[in-house]
Amino acid sequence: MNQQQPRYDVLVFGGSGVDTVIRVDSLPVPLADSVQVGPIEEWAGHTGGNVALGTRALGLKVALLDCIGDDAIGALVRERMAEGDVEFAPVISPAGTRRAVNLVDATGRRMSFYDARDPADLRMPREFYLPRLRRARHAHVSIMNFTRFLYDDIEALGVPVSTDVHDWDGLADHHREFALRSDLVFLSAEGPGERTPEVMREILREGRAETVVATAGANGSYVLTRDGDPTPRHIPAVAPPTPVVDSNGAGDAFVSGFLYGRLAGRDVLDCARLGAVSGAHACTAPGSTALITEDALLAASPV
Repeated sequence: MNQQQPRYDVLVFGGSGVDTVIRVDSLPVPLADSVQVGPIEEWAGHTGGNVALGTRALGLKVALLDCIGDDAIGALVRERMAEGDVEFAPVISPAGTRRAVNLVDATGRRMSFYDARDPADLRMPREFYLPRLRRARHAHVSIMNFTRFLYDDIEALGVPVSTDVHDWDGLADHHREFALRSDLVFLSAEGPGERTPEVMREILREGRAETVVATAGANGSYVLTRDGDPTPRHIPAVAPPTPVVDSNGAGDAFVSGFLYGRLAGRDVLDCARLGAVSGAHACTAPGSTALITEDALLAASPV
């Protein structure tokens, strides 16, 4: 490794795009030819973009590597990453930049329609990502199809890796490789529901993970470690400092706060508490734009 080159705290792979946010009175929306809504807004982010922005706002040195289009939507992503001081290195994909349409109700709850436009044969060239990967303390892999082909190099270089499998039910094949090949796994309890503890234990039993974290919104989060109690530990949620506006990006903000704690050497329960504060803060502004700073995180954290 060239010690004169900068060292990344977090190298994020994949998961950038643009959300179109539509605010509705309630979910599901009524079946009608036309529904009156408030102003429709667009925000660049998505899961990988939000983690990159969130960890950078916490003072970490971050880079985001992804495949996007040479299009107007991709330009919004570039602008947002530049505004957030995130080093962004894209590979141009002929399929264009990913999008999502998110319906958000009056309580901040959302329903997302995701445009997974990446072709099955899309790949990120090794000569493109390896120089940065060699200088990374930690890699965070979004569950894009092309990112699954990076794991061999991540493991060979001994770089710790995390992923967020979102609302994986523990059954869908697409998420399984990510869950079983990562050292730190995040998931939403909304997917497996009552089976969440079972899915968490399965990830530890069958994969390489040391820690699995299940987020449960207002019900807090659950942490399970390989060397701990087989019953997940519960971490209470933190009340947002102001009324909830939008839950878009709250899970990504939780990941950002957790990674900040992990890279600072905190234990996993403290990391989850930091994640809870960061996730609550993200709900206070629209379109995953509320990025908590390091000072604000530490001041609001119960740890």
